[in-house]
Amino acid sequence: MSDTRYAGGASSRYLLMGSSLLLILGGLVMVYSASSVADYVNFSDSAYHFKRHAISVLVGAIALFAAQTFDYRKLRNMAWAFYFACLASLVAVLFIGVGKYGAKSWIDLGSTTIQPSEYAKLACIMVAALLFCQLEERVLRLKDLWSRLALTVGGVIFLVMLQPDMGTTMSIVLSVYLVLVLAGVRWSVLLSTATVGMAGVVTMMFAASYRAARMRAFLNPWADPQGSGYQSIQAMLAFGSGGIDGVGLGLSRQKFFYLPAAHNDFIFAIIGEELGLLGTVAVVAAFLVLTYAGIRIALGTRDLFGRLLAGGLVAMIAVQAVMNMAAVTGLMPVTGIPMPLVSYGGSSMTFTMLCVGIVLSVSKYGSRGARAMTPGVGTKEIPGARDDERRRNRRPYLSSVDGGRGAARRRA
Repeated sequence: MSDTRYAGGASSRYLLMGSSLLLILGGLVMVYSASSVADYVNFSDSAYHFKRHAISVLVGAIALFAAQTFDYRKLRNMAWAFYFACLASLVAVLFIGVGKYGAKSWIDLGSTTIQPSEYAKLACIMVAALLFCQLEERVLRLKDLWSRLALTVGGVIFLVMLQPDMGTTMSIVLSVYLVLVLAGVRWSVLLSTATVGMAGVVTMMFAASYRAARMRAFLNPWADPQGSGYQSIQAMLAFGSGGIDGVGLGLSRQKFFYLPAAHNDFIFAIIGEELGLLGTVAVVAAFLVLTYAGIRIALGTRDLFGRLLAGGLVAMIAVQAVMNMAAVTGLMPVTGIPMPLVSYGGSSMTFTMLCVGIVLSVSKYGSRGARAMTPGVGTKEIPGARDDERRRNRRPYLSSVDGGRGAARRRA
């Protein structure tokens, strides 16, 4: 099979699948290890959370394989419908949602729960990618792009903050910001946007007493070791106990009701305790490989929509992984963000596997040799820009099929 058949090459596709599989299988093992003691005491079944997590992985696998066979280019026509469906779900959460971990973010479906804010991340990335495509195609003016982007992302952020869930809010903002980077927005605009965003984060951090307490715990967890600093201190004890090679798989002491959410947000600490520095480095390496492969797929994609969609989804997974690791290791305040593909959580697991499937779809249908689709034209083939045309014009060829990054950069 030729390496040029897939966007980014077949090797990138295999690296993405391999690193994702490694994280998922490792997560299954660690979820069982981290939750077995508490599950035996609370449910008389040491595999209670493991079995539920395994079902989530199975559902996620179905979503992944379905997504990779679905032509991602059709998502252009579905972006706004999906966005408004997510928006309606976020509104519904405020009235019929159930609370966990201090946030009312879930809808109870009886046998399971769903977290609409997870899928709202995908909606924001899809809409952002679509808007930049419309700018590149001259369907949208620059001022209209910024107003629509601010309105759509701002609407989601407003509803998520009402839950309240600042961790998800930061994940959405950073993911969309990285879409701007991939779209070729000027660095002056990126810098000013980042400045405004950081000011907003600081304002929201101190706007609520519990978030201010988390910030104080981040700065000095020992000031309240039995309160706001408890989780951070127990996580540090877990890492310290693990050393280089860990205390052994299944032999964690912190999971004996010392470390809250050991199978969820703080599973990285249990990995550090049981598998040591070697285990944590292996997890970091797997995420680095996943990110590298995903970015290669994005940059090798034929059209701008696929490039921004794949890049945004990979950036979202990487951002969440970094935020989780930073919070658990005390490098940033606790955010409540689970570790993608590893932590327990039905919505997070199925959603992340769905996103991996979409990136694989971009790799399959967005390769340089694939046929391009434009809205309303079905599968009509459109010729891409040739190298001799680029050389003759002495400038980037601004065909929408070829990505049009130069056009987006100059107009943004």
